[in-house]
Amino acid sequence: MSESQRFQLGTVGALSLSVVSSVSIVICNKALISTLGFTFATTLTSWHLLVTFCSLHVALWMKLFEHKPFDPRAVMGFGILNGISIGLLNLSLGFNSVGFYQMTKLAIIPCTVLLETLFFMKKFSRSIQFSLIILLFGVGIATVTDLQLNALGSFLSLLAVITTCVAQIMTNAIQKKFKVSSTQLLYQSCPYQAITLFIVGPFLDGLLTNRNVFAFKYTPQVLFFIVLSCLIAVSVNFSTFLVIGKTSPVTYQVLGHLKTCLVLAFGYVLLHDPFSWRNILGILVAVVGMVLYSYCCSLESQQKANEASAPLSQAKESESDPLLSVENGATILGDGVVPKAPTWNSNKDLHA
Repeated sequence: MSESQRFQLGTVGALSLSVVSSVSIVICNKALISTLGFTFATTLTSWHLLVTFCSLHVALWMKLFEHKPFDPRAVMGFGILNGISIGLLNLSLGFNSVGFYQMTKLAIIPCTVLLETLFFMKKFSRSIQFSLIILLFGVGIATVTDLQLNALGSFLSLLAVITTCVAQIMTNAIQKKFKVSSTQLLYQSCPYQAITLFIVGPFLDGLLTNRNVFAFKYTPQVLFFIVLSCLIAVSVNFSTFLVIGKTSPVTYQVLGHLKTCLVLAFGYVLLHDPFSWRNILGILVAVVGMVLYSYCCSLESQQKANEASAPLSQAKESESDPLLSVENGATILGDGVVPKAPTWNSNKDLHA
């Protein structure tokens, strides 16, 4: 199996793991929050990250991956920023209507595209842009119901979008810059994320719910779902870093909207949530956008691979060309042109 085939297989595995684990944790948390009344989302997330760190520490002790320390300031800043973005998203949901919160999530893709274009000079083709517009339109139809605006909620949403975009772009950039795997980055940043949310979580949850997380009655059923949620979160956190590292922040957001559509469908099938023709239409349009996006990414990725292999094949042909001659100690072609060394393209990401 070639290196490109192994990379593609790993990418498909990462995407599949992310979808399955994310949909599972949403269903689990919905039962925990809606049915059992445990509404302390930020504190629960801090427990998720703590369990993730402990699991990775055990994996490190078992030598399942290698610890690779790098710039501690970058790790600390990245971890704290990730924790802040999660807290701001929860605040955005608390101070806005559900419809406006969904619009906030939809705004993450255009913001990510804008930031990558401005600061990383990344180019997005018209076909990619068109597919993203279709995707966002479909998810908007399926999820956005009301748009009640208020100044504080809008400001919190803006901060949530910016911090989330920057954190996800940093996830990809740090892995590339310091040559670390998703597991190594997650292991080193998890403590900072967990500490940030563990400190602010009880305060935010108390502000949003008017309840104290430490005064909640923890029945065996509640404890079971909390433990289950934390175990699933290990897979969610790992797959998030894995997907962003192997693809791009925009692809991860597209995948997130696929999860939203699947959660709507599973909610209707398993939990008998209300479902309308508007939801069905929105999901179908979103799926069309996702298929177009995947097709365009695959097409452009193949074009990049062909462009990268073309100089190599030309060089190999030159090596077997009988018209090669040696003149003044330099190898030249029959027409007097000195062959250039083949150029390699090391960017293996899907173009998004």
